[in-house]
Amino acid sequence: MASVSYSEELTCSVCLTIFTDPVNLPCGHSFCRQCISEVLTTQQHCPQCGAAAALEAASLPTSLVLKTLAEKAKAKTDEEKRLTAEVAGLCPEHEEKLKLFCITDQQLVCIICRDGEEHEGHQFKPVKEAAATLRKQLEMFEQSTADDIHAVERLAEAQKDEMFKTRERSQQLLARVGKQFEEMRRFLRRRENEIKSELKRKEEDNVEKMRETFQAVAVALSESRELKEKVSSVLKITESESFLKSWTEGKSKGALEHVFRPRVNELQVVESSLSLGPYESHLQFFMWKEMLQVVQPRAELLTLKSNSEDVVVSDDGRSLFCKPKTHQAFGYSTYTPSICLDSGLGRQNRHQKLGFVTVPSSTLGGRRYYNQNPSGTEATVNLQTASSVSEFGAGQHYWEIEVGSRNYWELGVMHNLLKYDGVKYAACGPNVSTELEFGNRPRKIGVYFNCSSKELSFYDADTMTHIHSVSAVFVTTPVSAQINIQHKEPDHSPVTVCWY
Repeated sequence: MASVSYSEELTCSVCLTIFTDPVNLPCGHSFCRQCISEVLTTQQHCPQCGAAAALEAASLPTSLVLKTLAEKAKAKTDEEKRLTAEVAGLCPEHEEKLKLFCITDQQLVCIICRDGEEHEGHQFKPVKEAAATLRKQLEMFEQSTADDIHAVERLAEAQKDEMFKTRERSQQLLARVGKQFEEMRRFLRRRENEIKSELKRKEEDNVEKMRETFQAVAVALSESRELKEKVSSVLKITESESFLKSWTEGKSKGALEHVFRPRVNELQVVESSLSLGPYESHLQFFMWKEMLQVVQPRAELLTLKSNSEDVVVSDDGRSLFCKPKTHQAFGYSTYTPSICLDSGLGRQNRHQKLGFVTVPSSTLGGRRYYNQNPSGTEATVNLQTASSVSEFGAGQHYWEIEVGSRNYWELGVMHNLLKYDGVKYAACGPNVSTELEFGNRPRKIGVYFNCSSKELSFYDADTMTHIHSVSAVFVTTPVSAQINIQHKEPDHSPVTVCWY
């Protein structure tokens, strides 16, 4: 009643609506400026009390207090109309029955709304049909969400397991490091602490990444569960209009598939990558490279062999020389190609891309490789290959090769080599060669190979500076060490296996 009375006091007695631009006559009565202007053109007195009013309405000042109150009353009246329309299931704007559902805007509309400019080009369905379609979709989404939640829960469990295994692996490595350091505790206490700190840092880095992923999984799981509860509560509503209202209330426009998406496809378990490389088992030997007076060396005592007639292996099997014996009239030499030039069926295509021509050799049972220069002349790729007599089938192994001042060499195991061409270094693997950023010029190269993990690492053997590591997944054990060198005549700088 208070609101009704309030509106009546702000109603113009001429147009019987709430004031628009209200003005006051000298008698004290108030009217809309437009209304009193029309009245005063025919009579010169107040239409309410009859008092004389020989004035021009245009000259009257606007009553700011009445204007402010009138605007508030209009706003309140409009809000009351809207609420009344919603309660009655009517369009708040047109007060018509909400008989349609706008698929484009995901909202209930009336017939007048459908024909309005705001919904031009939109798609509509009758309310019952739209409700049936949405219900079917939500039922399907409810099931898919449940499946997604189960999958995310499995991811969470898997991530927890990985975190546990990482910490367990970390403890094993810490114990192994401590045991090996006991033999040189007096000299290497500082290095032991440094390596333990490095391991701990790696552990924390790994666990931190896993923790972030686990938190993301937990958030996704929480969101999915919340969404499922919302869908379940909406599905309990049987009345179509209320069902659609409940679902669309507070939601932005858009298709349902953007709201419901499987979260499990966005998540992935971060697996443990904790490793100390060769320090796990060859710790004493690597520390010996820093403090020679402490540890007895246990490097691999490799001996070499070669099937090439252009290579000479020293009597002790340690050194490799180029000493051509074959006839060079045709400008070729035999070569068991390194993986830098690829192997298998794709090798010839690779050579063609690099400008090489492959010519079968019937006399030596191998292949000859020519580099076609722009001038049309053929320059041979004079690479000679040797390998170790012993093969590695299990365990972890390390050996050192002295390359001296040679301008070309390739070292490693079959299918995975470190190459130096006199200018830069490259890691050569199956069908790929990756240039490395390593500017030093070591005279000795250390090679570490773990048969179980297929980890292959290269070091500057004089300073134990790490050059490169690769996962040699294509290597089939047992495997031997491999050395490829370029033809050099006379050869005063052999490649030598270091024995300690």
